[in-house]
Amino acid sequence: MTFVAAAVCPHPPLLVPEVGRGEQVQARAAAVDAVRRLCAARPNRIVVVGDAPAETRYGPESAGSLAGFGVDLRVPLGPSAAGSAAGPAAVEPALPLSLTVGAWLLASVGWSGERSALGVPAGHSPRAAAGLGERLLAQVKQNERLALLVMGDGSARRTLKAPGGLDERAAAFDAAAAAALAGPDPAALLDLDPALATELLAAGRAPWQVLAGALLAATRDDTPAEAWSSELTYDDAPYGVGYLVAVWNRGGAQRDWESG
Repeated sequence: MTFVAAAVCPHPPLLVPEVGRGEQVQARAAAVDAVRRLCAARPNRIVVVGDAPAETRYGPESAGSLAGFGVDLRVPLGPSAAGSAAGPAAVEPALPLSLTVGAWLLASVGWSGERSALGVPAGHSPRAAAGLGERLLAQVKQNERLALLVMGDGSARRTLKAPGGLDERAAAFDAAAAAALAGPDPAALLDLDPALATELLAAGRAPWQVLAGALLAATRDDTPAEAWSSELTYDDAPYGVGYLVAVWNRGGAQRDWESG
């Protein structure tokens, strides 16, 4: 198996220009750049991972909608979703917001390769979330190159005007997540407390821990941890919500592709 790269992005609906309506959203440029860098690792398949009401796997025929945010915009996960020939019986579940924004990011950079999505409920324990990451890698086919696009916001309680109001613990929680993503430090990601994350309205906790499980599995069976590089490219809390953008790359992944 070959896990070659990951990108971590927030998923506010304002990231989509049609919803932002011309508002300057600095996290948008950082997120788009991170996904471009993810695609530059030349994966065969990208799995979008994000917060969802229940653990659900979504195929490329799935789509999300931003109608709930005042915009009549349908966002397909795959390029063929708008015109599937599978017929009316093949109805895919609707994407939640996190995966809808992830699908928009893939479309915005012109990704045309294979893709799917995984919804992760906030109630999953760190161990359960990490197990999902391990299983994603166990399903990778021989010579396949897998990349993960992990969607997740930090705390929505960073300021008085934040959606959840101010919680003095929020900044420290987001700082710990940022340091782990900058590491990369999967153990530190798994140390994020799910109960505290729930109190702080941090939707990214479980998806980040899926990523941690994937990296731990990859470094156990494939490449040493020190061979991975990481960069935290955005860390701010506009609107009182913590937004983090990071890119992880496996060392030598480009050389493996060129020699293969």
